[in-house]
Amino acid sequence: MSERQPAAFQLRPLETDDFAAMAGWFQNVTDLARFDRSGRVPFSTAGMEDTWGQAADPTRKSSRCWFAITTGTEELCGVSGLESITAVNRDAVIALFIDENSRRQGIGIRATALVLDFAFRQIGLNRVTSYYREDNLCSQRMTARAGFETEGRMREAWFAEGRYFDMITVGLLRRDWEARRKALARELDASCTACFRGAVVSGWAWPPGPQDPPAD
Repeated sequence: MSERQPAAFQLRPLETDDFAAMAGWFQNVTDLARFDRSGRVPFSTAGMEDTWGQAADPTRKSSRCWFAITTGTEELCGVSGLESITAVNRDAVIALFIDENSRRQGIGIRATALVLDFAFRQIGLNRVTSYYREDNLCSQRMTARAGFETEGRMREAWFAEGRYFDMITVGLLRRDWEARRKALARELDASCTACFRGAVVSGWAWPPGPQDPPAD
């Protein structure tokens, strides 16, 4: 029996053509309400264009930077990105959504690590924040594994499914990421990889390879 091939995923800029697949994900109201604090009504493709159009428009200066996560066959299986990017404070909010059929493969932590590298090493941020609903244990475990520290709890700030949930705030500084990054790279094996295009040459991949870009 042949050995199982590693799962390889690529991150590329989000495109308007991705919105139809994303609308399908967000028609699951349970997933939508767990991912998006403001989203409750299932999206149509037109609704996705209204809400996400700026994130996929390279001609507009934006405080958003989103990546599509695709499989080896270029099928969209998730999105990850930075919101509320500010040049003055050098910070942003990171978010991630993985399609239900692609979960539990390890792509979430690897895609998050790649976007954190991009945030700190490529666009010069000093801090990244994330928020999650208190019952979202997957987000809790993943952000903790990446090195985020719990910084606050907003009581009953997230309404969904007929009840109020607390919202947890976590944060990660660049210096803390650089300290955590090496240990995380040792923890993650190559059974699943996430990379930007050209990673063989540039080294922009998780887990990091021999061409890993050096820290400043």
